[in-house]
Amino acid sequence: MSEQSKSSQAPGHPPRVVIVGAGIAGVQTAVALREQGWPGTITLIGDEPHQPYDRPPLSKAVLLGKADGSAFDVDFAGLNIDLHLGRRVTALVPEERVVETDAGRVPYDHAVIATGADPITLPGSEGLPGVHLLRTLDDAERLRPVLAAQHEIVVVGAGWIGAEFATAAREAGCAVTVVEAADRPLAGALPAEVAAHMTGWYADAGAELRLGARVASVTSGAVTLADGTVLPADAVVVGIGARPATAWLAGSGVEISVEDGSVLTDERLRTSAPDVYAVGDCASFPSTRYGTRLLVHHWDNALQGPRTVAENIARAGSEGLVYDPVPYFWSEQFGRFVQYVGHHVDSDELVWRGDPSGAAWSVLWLRGAGGPGGTPAGGSPAGRLVALLAVGRPRDLAQGRKLIERGVALDRERAANAAVPLKAAAL
Repeated sequence: MSEQSKSSQAPGHPPRVVIVGAGIAGVQTAVALREQGWPGTITLIGDEPHQPYDRPPLSKAVLLGKADGSAFDVDFAGLNIDLHLGRRVTALVPEERVVETDAGRVPYDHAVIATGADPITLPGSEGLPGVHLLRTLDDAERLRPVLAAQHEIVVVGAGWIGAEFATAAREAGCAVTVVEAADRPLAGALPAEVAAHMTGWYADAGAELRLGARVASVTSGAVTLADGTVLPADAVVVGIGARPATAWLAGSGVEISVEDGSVLTDERLRTSAPDVYAVGDCASFPSTRYGTRLLVHHWDNALQGPRTVAENIARAGSEGLVYDPVPYFWSEQFGRFVQYVGHHVDSDELVWRGDPSGAAWSVLWLRGAGGPGGTPAGGSPAGRLVALLAVGRPRDLAQGRKLIERGVALDRERAANAAVPLKAAAL
């Protein structure tokens, strides 16, 4: 990353921060700047016409008609935050320190990229009547009457969003078929031996799950699979992932990952352009804790990262804060509260805690030897806790998160005993 300038403020005006993206990452950056005592102007630009809102309720309360929206409770005028809605940003020009929009150019002294991620579409389905995504408030409002009418729905993708939508659709009384190209649900997030225990959740909820099922085509009223099976569908909901919304940065000189399309930041969430930061779903950052670069598409990251960005901007050229969180997310699906904290890789050791066929269980991921020789005196082998998945065991999650933050090693035998508090397995 290029070295950030110590001061970019031009004479004759207060320092200006322009934040591109009015989702949680953008809003929280603006609010955190004021909390840090930022004296200058703050311009927050969003491409949707709605007041900035939270996304998690879209697949739950908003979708089921239990809430009309999920707008943030933020007094933008009172905080002197200049909010521009329905305004599309088209380019960033670092050498001129301006953001270009469809309504004109906006100069900045510091810019924050918080454009989030765009859903991946199913090829050939774009624009077809009855084919839906679930990413925005408008998406949820279009789907609400579909669920209310108790239609027959095909969901493409058994990831987190697919499972959450299927949960809501079954609660509304819809007939639901979920098709997944992989051999298990949550294939991109969890190993086969863990995801296998979640497969039955679909049938228990009255939803049909078809694994190893590739979509050949989508037409109005039907989904055709690669094996020739035709699934009737009053509506199709596509949930096959998301990609950082960074195409608008082409030609800006801001370094973008060729692998995942994320903005490449340093450990302080600074980009390769002077005085330009990136945060949330659109940005990846190096983690010393995990020894790799992380791209985290979850709410907690979009909540925590802005505090680092705001403080580093407000410090005006001092060394600044390092961002190295323990990632966390949750999902409500089929009557279960699923939580995950940390980051694991295939080589980490998996330790079960509780019966995965039951209603409450956890999975731990341990890495390397913890302590001299890797085995405590008179005990079982030990390893450092790096990640934890908890199903209906919130206490495991709370204790595990603290242990991960501290880099604590666990005694494997005690950690595997669900009757023992997780913190009691710490060495």
